[in-house]
Amino acid sequence: MKRTATANWTGSLTDGSGTLDALSGALKALPYTYKGRFVDESGQSGTNPEELIAAAHSGCFAMQLAHFLAENGTPATNLEVEAAVTLVPGTGITGSALTLTGSVPGIDEATFRELAEKAKANCPVSKALGAIDITLEAMLG
Repeated sequence: MKRTATANWTGSLTDGSGTLDALSGALKALPYTYKGRFVDESGQSGTNPEELIAAAHSGCFAMQLAHFLAENGTPATNLEVEAAVTLVPGTGITGSALTLTGSVPGIDEATFRELAEKAKANCPVSKALGAIDITLEAMLG
């Protein structure tokens, strides 16, 4: 199984701009710029690679955890996962911090945390991000 995305960039790093497209159509001419990646802390200037990695990581982790919870006989009614990917200019991407709030009837806190840690270790995106620090804060809510 392969998934594809295409980047088109014009101009220099700091003055140029680009667009991203994905095979599924979920991204279509999605703009990205140097400002959106390195300058605008509000995140309102368009997307950037780190935001897309965060989306992939949070989505993959949520799916993996949903599977483990169902296998445990305690399917989730809702899992909300935020991934905060850190980019240090000049160094690179250094971490992804997962924050999870789950509504899971019939599960105790210890089992929930155990299965969340298992999902963190086993989701394919976490494995792909093995060169960076991945943290997890998990709570039932």
